[in-house]
Amino acid sequence: MSVGTPVQFIRGRRVKDAMLKREAKPEWLKVRAPGSPNYLRIRSLMRELKLHTVCEEAHCPNIGECWHYGTATFMIMGDVCTRACAYCNVRHGAPGALDPTEPDHLAEAVQAMALDYVVITSVDRDDLPDFGAGAFAATVRAIRARRPGCRIEVLIPDFQGREDALRTVLDAGPDVLNHNVETVPSLYRLARPGGRYPRALELLARARVMAPTIPTKTGLMVGLGETTDELIAVFRDLRQIDCQILTIGQYLRPTLAHMPMARYYTPDEFAALKRIALDLGFGHVESGPLVRSSYHAHEQADSYDARADALARG
Repeated sequence: MSVGTPVQFIRGRRVKDAMLKREAKPEWLKVRAPGSPNYLRIRSLMRELKLHTVCEEAHCPNIGECWHYGTATFMIMGDVCTRACAYCNVRHGAPGALDPTEPDHLAEAVQAMALDYVVITSVDRDDLPDFGAGAFAATVRAIRARRPGCRIEVLIPDFQGREDALRTVLDAGPDVLNHNVETVPSLYRLARPGGRYPRALELLARARVMAPTIPTKTGLMVGLGETTDELIAVFRDLRQIDCQILTIGQYLRPTLAHMPMARYYTPDEFAALKRIALDLGFGHVESGPLVRSSYHAHEQADSYDARADALARG
């Protein structure tokens, strides 16, 4: 670096001012600002019941569409995460105590919204003895009690590799078990320092053995600097452990304090990745610039179920 080059410090790293400039979003990433009556109704309900959603915490670009159609991804165990992933907009630090009434409040919201499919996720809770597995199980059971016909997808953290924690969640009987690998192995140290790629694969593999009737699902972000060959290698790793549902979406840098984005992928590139993944044997692949793990989650599960039934019939 030449003398006099302006620098700033971001999360302990020196970064040139040129890197701090935001690149204009391409047209295919622009969405309408939320504000429909149903969106406002759901937002009011969330505030009334003191619930958190990853839709808001992670600044999801699909919040307007999803909430308009009455679907949301609930985030349990608070809104403070014990980890500090470089791509994530959720606050990190020391979380508070668990709210014992949260499972019932969340189930009440699911019933009030008359949801037929719900996604439950959480912050990482490395401070808890079971890493939050019990809270997931309690939430699944509370929803089952209030709305028995609702299908439930759980998007879980890695529980630091604890097999008993994973079993606790699976024993509660979710309909889909989701854990995101997020990125390729070479970027884990920078993007996800609290996670381990082999541990993520091990969790998904164990879930298939423990509960073979529950489909497993995972998601990847692109645009962090990975190569196509690296992505395909991850696809192959996932198919080797029989992961059935895959989502692929564009990384969007939440703020200038987060990990820089390397580039935008085009819709054609997302379509090409989807074809490759389907050819490798995934039961369903959702791939696109605005795709997030829970985007159209009920449609992903329906598509997987239909394809599985067709294969079973030969």
